[in-house]
Amino acid sequence: MNAKSGTPQKILMFFSGRAHPELAEEVAKHLNVSITPQSAYDFANGETFVRFEESVRGCDAFVIESHCEPINQWVMEQLIMVDALKRASAKRITAIISARLIADLFKTAGADRIMTVDLHTAQIQGFFDGPVDHLFAQTLLSRYVRDKYGTENVTVVSPDAGRTKLAEKWADDLGGVPIAFIHKTRDPLRPNDVVANRVVGEVSGRLCIVIDDMVDTGGTIAKAVEQLIGEGAADVVVAASHGVLSGPAPERLSNCGAREVVLTNTLPIPDEKRFPQLTVLSIAPLLARAIQEVFEDGSVTSLFDGNA
Repeated sequence: MNAKSGTPQKILMFFSGRAHPELAEEVAKHLNVSITPQSAYDFANGETFVRFEESVRGCDAFVIESHCEPINQWVMEQLIMVDALKRASAKRITAIISARLIADLFKTAGADRIMTVDLHTAQIQGFFDGPVDHLFAQTLLSRYVRDKYGTENVTVVSPDAGRTKLAEKWADDLGGVPIAFIHKTRDPLRPNDVVANRVVGEVSGRLCIVIDDMVDTGGTIAKAVEQLIGEGAADVVVAASHGVLSGPAPERLSNCGAREVVLTNTLPIPDEKRFPQLTVLSIAPLLARAIQEVFEDGSVTSLFDGNA
């Protein structure tokens, strides 16, 4: 109890699934807390078991999990953790996650609040009936690009017409540099197969920053880089928040001609997926700051544009 007010003292407890323990450890370090010990394992039939080894009654619980491959396992594990916290009488539960159906599932499981980084579509946050903290890695990425490459003779490039709004935000972050986009078509019968057509905007002789929220198989980005080099770009840098890097992505990105590929560590990027041009920035300080603000009932607004 608080001696002066007679009100219970708030307790922040931090929980991590098994998908990306390195990120969780880094966030915990920034928060100056320990990850709450738990037993988590899979039975022979694939069922996931989670048991917390400390009392969580009355705590303010924050549960982090990266939804990477195998994604269904890690989503289910986080749901089980949230359900276990609810049944063990945690006072408030914040799940740090990614998308619409997932938000519905976590609401049902008992999550009071959702915290996420760079949703593919911002409108998704409206599907959760409760507070949603939609954090952005964009400023972390654009600050890195600005500090390393400057803003002179730079063009921000969207890999397709659908990401031009993101490109405009990047252009603003870089001081009002011009933007361009690649007009392309997809073959509806061949998933992940992209046909790049032409570049719209001035890229010849310029440093082109190709931006996106996620890199999966790398086909779109690799073809965009090749197209820009073919149009006379002086150099090309790729920047994106989430590095899924499925299948041939590392090889494609390594061989496409990009000078550097900059991603964040929202998802684990193991050694076998890394390549010489890859730079990985940590999102942990932003997550830790947001968790602290939520715990202290402060303002998360300043973090919505990545200002950690």
